[in-house]
Amino acid sequence: MPSPNPPHINAPLAVVDLECIRGDNLLFSGLNFSLREGQLMQIEGANGSGKTSLLRILAGLSRSSEGQVLWEGEDILKHRTAYFSQVAYLGHTLGVKSDLSPVENLKISLALANIRFDEETVYRVLEQTGLAGKEDMPARSLSAGQKQRVALARLLVCPAKLWIMDEPFTALDVSGVGLVRELLESHLQRGGMAVLTSHQAVEVRGNIVRVNLSEG
Repeated sequence: MPSPNPPHINAPLAVVDLECIRGDNLLFSGLNFSLREGQLMQIEGANGSGKTSLLRILAGLSRSSEGQVLWEGEDILKHRTAYFSQVAYLGHTLGVKSDLSPVENLKISLALANIRFDEETVYRVLEQTGLAGKEDMPARSLSAGQKQRVALARLLVCPAKLWIMDEPFTALDVSGVGLVRELLESHLQRGGMAVLTSHQAVEVRGNIVRVNLSEG
């Protein structure tokens, strides 16, 4: 199975001999890689190869069958609180509460991250992500692409060093895709890191590395 690079344990994020079994299926094993500041990693592979499973393991939401995910040299499962404060996860289920407005959704996210709510900043971020005029509408009245933009706004109001994103371009129009690219480029330029899956080529300027789970 894939082992594109030996992991550098002193890198901020390192995956060591990772294995994932779901049911009776071995999705991947012997997976090793590392990620440094300013890098974006695109996870590639056929459907069913374990892309989403890998992202959930990296986010600390699922456990691997074998191996470790290290953050700053420490196993993330042993230092969950410190790790979660550095990670933002954008999955298939966006975590946007339908009964709440975009402002209210961000207010909850800020509270969970122990960050003070600043109304001016929240409205500015929602405008930046293309939601001007929809800040106080119930999320259930928003389109799928607009709900995706609410989730993207969460990345801006709750700063995290590592972004983990599962198909972040899904449901977005051309301007939305451009927005994601701009956000990623700015994040990398600030020394942030990102791991994502995408069915389309990630045309982001910066240091891009790829791992293909279908190669063995």
